[in-house]
Amino acid sequence: MSDKYLMGVDVGTQSAKVVIFDLQGNVVSEGKKALRKMDIPAPLLAEHPDDDLWDSLKLAFQRAMAEFSQAGRKAEDIQAMGVCIIRCCRVLLKENGELAYPVINWMDKRLNKPYEYIDAYKGVRYVTTTSGYITHRLTGEFKDTCANYIGWWPMDNDTLDWSTDPAVWKSCNLTRENVLDVVKPGEILGYVSELAAKQIGVPAGIPVVATAHDKAVEALGAGSLDEGVALISLGTYIGAMVHGHANVKDAQNFWPFQASIPGRYLYECMGVRRGMWTISWFRDQFGESALADADETGVSIEELLNMEASKVPAGCEGLLTIHDWAPPSEAEFRKGVMMGFDGRHTRAHMYRSVLEGIAFTMKNHMDKMAKELNTPFKRLIISGGGANSDLFMQIFADVFGIPTSRNVMKGSASVGCAINAGMAVGAFDSYEQATQKLVRIGDSFMPDMENHRFYNELNGEVYKQVNQYFDPLLKKLSPLVVSTSLKMRQL
Repeated sequence: MSDKYLMGVDVGTQSAKVVIFDLQGNVVSEGKKALRKMDIPAPLLAEHPDDDLWDSLKLAFQRAMAEFSQAGRKAEDIQAMGVCIIRCCRVLLKENGELAYPVINWMDKRLNKPYEYIDAYKGVRYVTTTSGYITHRLTGEFKDTCANYIGWWPMDNDTLDWSTDPAVWKSCNLTRENVLDVVKPGEILGYVSELAAKQIGVPAGIPVVATAHDKAVEALGAGSLDEGVALISLGTYIGAMVHGHANVKDAQNFWPFQASIPGRYLYECMGVRRGMWTISWFRDQFGESALADADETGVSIEELLNMEASKVPAGCEGLLTIHDWAPPSEAEFRKGVMMGFDGRHTRAHMYRSVLEGIAFTMKNHMDKMAKELNTPFKRLIISGGGANSDLFMQIFADVFGIPTSRNVMKGSASVGCAINAGMAVGAFDSYEQATQKLVRIGDSFMPDMENHRFYNELNGEVYKQVNQYFDPLLKKLSPLVVSTSLKMRQL
């Protein structure tokens, strides 16, 4: 009997990735393509240029299939693919399914409000998500997962279907004719069309399976199903989440979203917008000399920065980073802040401070969620490329004071996609069995309790207090920045 395979299709804010697994969880091949730089037509606007999501994904498919074929594997043995695309975006389609307007990214302030037609949206027939759009590209169907509708959408998270309340539709400025049909995670959306097959290099007819929003798929793929086990997902948006069984209606410190397991829910607290992007920003803007040093020592720039920062003491000798490079919707005036500089500080201090700022921010949000759920965290799982850093892993363990681990497959969204795909075609008997087979636990990091006590004091006495002092100044700064940007565009 020949081997069988599952595909995980994962498109994030910065890259498109396709991973092919066997049914024991081994990675057989993968293809990746970086997305193009985001278009920022004005402050707090963000759009994906041209048809970049689909163009990048096509190349990722082609690369994964080339490696798959070179290993002597048969394409007809691929049983299904699960599709997970960036959440909280807005996609406007024409009648024929083509883009009527560039994909509006989740960092765009227009996503803080209901859909509103403007002249630039001429020809819009459907208002959907990125997963709905990519599903159409792959299958020709106008279908989507019910579990990727977060924000201003008339989705009923109890019935896992569109709301039947006219008032909800009105509040979202949408009608049933504007949106796509939906299915539940682990159900088949359609099958790869002949047209898509020619473009991406896979056989026509492969089932395309619904997952959920990207963070929920990561949580499934990370194996964070047990009570008290939280996932921190290190992406452009850094989120933290735990699984639950109830659609909590009155939560104050977290959002209950549909999980990637039908009928289960994911509780997610506030995160860090442009989180890992900030690390890339630091590397690109201030890493020229570090790049030369990295070349000389024969390591990557990321490895060099981590080695340097590991020699800096906890707390960076008074240097703190406040992560508001992309501010929250309720405080759009906020900006990123680095404070506490003196003559001791080097690029290593700045880099470590960026990492510590992420860990502080996540702990403060997660503590509120844990208290409300009356479930303290007993272990962290870290996913995403940042989990490759031993330094970052240890910082999380020290800040939280609990064991922290990473999986062998750092990009757990691909694993979650494969789990959903396998459930759809009967490759697994249950989500628990699928998780046991496909999720592989990697390294664990135990907290340094002396550092933990120091971090607690630094966080409580300083970090938690910063916004109350900076907010009044940043409120005055924000309109001046907008005014200057408008004048520059007019020149």
